[in-house]
Amino acid sequence: MSRLLSKDFLSGLMFIAFGLAALYFGQKLAIGTTVRMGPGYVPRMLSFILLGLGGLICVVALVSGSEAVERPRWKPITMVTLGIICFALLFERAGLLPALVVLVLVASAGGEEFKLTEVIGNMVVLAILCTVVFKVGLGMNISIVRGVW
Repeated sequence: MSRLLSKDFLSGLMFIAFGLAALYFGQKLAIGTTVRMGPGYVPRMLSFILLGLGGLICVVALVSGSEAVERPRWKPITMVTLGIICFALLFERAGLLPALVVLVLVASAGGEEFKLTEVIGNMVVLAILCTVVFKVGLGMNISIVRGVW
């Protein structure tokens, strides 16, 4: 019974579930052939890969027996999820920079150690990298700070 509740086995089941969901939702897309691929060809092949990997992971977990699942830590999961939601809500309204600042601040609050200098350093590095990559490099039409740039 402990092998059925191991991290590896449950991860394999998750892969299988995602593969089955992808097959179900993509069943009405035209597959085509290898030479003339339809819109459903790549999603179907990726779902088969997910199914295969999930099955392989489950079999290896059953044969080798791995460690049992520990209780989830809810604070980090919750804070990272809240940070992503705040980023999504702020991105169009306030711009990239304020959304990144809130994302890093909220997500960092979920960690065991919270050092303000490290969080500010993360904010600065992320702001510079995202501005360079998305605004300058890719030329995307996003506002860095709404109404300013």
